Amino acid sequence: MELVTPAFQNAAVLVIGDAMLDRYWHGKTARISPEAPVPVVKVAGNEDRPGGAANVALNIAALGAAASVAAIRGQDEAGDVLQGRLEAAGVACHFARAASAPTITKLRVISQQQQLLRVDFEESYQPEDLQALGDSAVQAIPGCDVLVLSDYGKGALDDPQQYIQAALEAGIPVVVDPKGQDFGKYRGATVLTPNLSEFEAVVGHCQDESVLISRGQTLRETLELGALLITRGEQGMTLLQQNRQPLHLPAQAREVFDVTGAGDTVVAVLAAALAAGSALDEAMAMANIAAGLAVARQGTASISGPELRRAVQSMHGLGRGVMSEEQLLSAVEDARASGETIVFTNGCFDIIHAGHVGYLAEAKRLGQRLIVAINADESVRRLKGNSRPINPVERRMAVLAGLEAVDWVVSFSEDTPEHLLSMLKPDILVKGGDYAPDQVVGAELVRAYGGDVKVLAFLDNCSTSAIVDKVRKSS
Repeated sequence: MELVTPAFQNAAVLVIGDAMLDRYWHGKTARISPEAPVPVVKVAGNEDRPGGAANVALNIAALGAAASVAAIRGQDEAGDVLQGRLEAAGVACHFARAASAPTITKLRVISQQQQLLRVDFEESYQPEDLQALGDSAVQAIPGCDVLVLSDYGKGALDDPQQYIQAALEAGIPVVVDPKGQDFGKYRGATVLTPNLSEFEAVVGHCQDESVLISRGQTLRETLELGALLITRGEQGMTLLQQNRQPLHLPAQAREVFDVTGAGDTVVAVLAAALAAGSALDEAMAMANIAAGLAVARQGTASISGPELRRAVQSMHGLGRGVMSEEQLLSAVEDARASGETIVFTNGCFDIIHAGHVGYLAEAKRLGQRLIVAINADESVRRLKGNSRPINPVERRMAVLAGLEAVDWVVSFSEDTPEHLLSMLKPDILVKGGDYAPDQVVGAELVRAYGGDVKVLAFLDNCSTSAIVDKVRKSS
């Protein structure tokens, strides 16, 4: 499957469900309380994070999609913090304010990376709270491309059919992250995404793959689901659809540090990819890659659009090497979003020699990413004469791409690389030779947007022209 990361910026996803605030108090403990046999924690820091449905929305926003969330919050400080965190991340909030219930909050006390205590603040919602949520959420559905129902069993989605039917009538796919053993309430959803434990709690233990697939297809048909996506931890994911062979993808994580929030990441990426126009199997593959990234780090973590795009590119060998202008522009944008310094150099590079290798290694040390732009064959002929190049552009690019110092190689047919410089806007333009910085082609352009220009000497006093002349004389 050839994956292409979709344009998440063109996608809009609405999340309805149980939003909550995850609070963490961190501190050291050095003694036992004289009041009871419990450790005394001296709190030195605290952290608040959106959780539940709010975390799904946060993940969607991190991808670059338009994210909104409809949920219930209390009229309290925790609700203000939750809404503030979401709005600061660009998530549109459609909150119903409960008169008698607090914002669902989970407080964790942590010492030396060990959770000592969790305190939950939550109360059952009143009918008027659910009615207010329903009114707000249904009005927001027509403005999205995909609807996510994020059920954490706290009561906001006790009756999800009103949302499923409203979305389907508007032609909007519905992705459901279920909870509990009553999957019947999600009847008609486009995609249901239980994990293996949730799935087996409904259909019974599946001793082998054939039983899992058989029971999964039966469940999908019984509930009239468009598809059933079972997330299976270290065993990957399995997608079941009507009239199609089961699709299984292995887990991507090489090391698992923390599975917290991985389910939210899967649902967020799946929904955002579908909203951006990806097919379901492609969206599943991207969600699988994102899950691998999420579990390889500590705590809940949102996967950004550039991070996911880099991971997808790496799978297809596009992380480094020869690129088109369009591929290179995406790679540069992703690297810049990660704070990496982009270095650019250009030349014919007809016969790679020791001088080139040393020069490129020195150029790479100026930043984190090195782009080498090389003149296409017709451009070389205009500059060097009809007897050049010795090697065609494909071979020259392949050799350069094999050098450790070089990240990306691209060709250009013009006489100068100014078009590429205008498009890519590298942080540093580097040229080798005896030029003064002001003589470097493109120097004025680079400095105009705040970039830097540097001239490096070729090592070993080598030049391609001298090598060509020596070979010709000897022959």
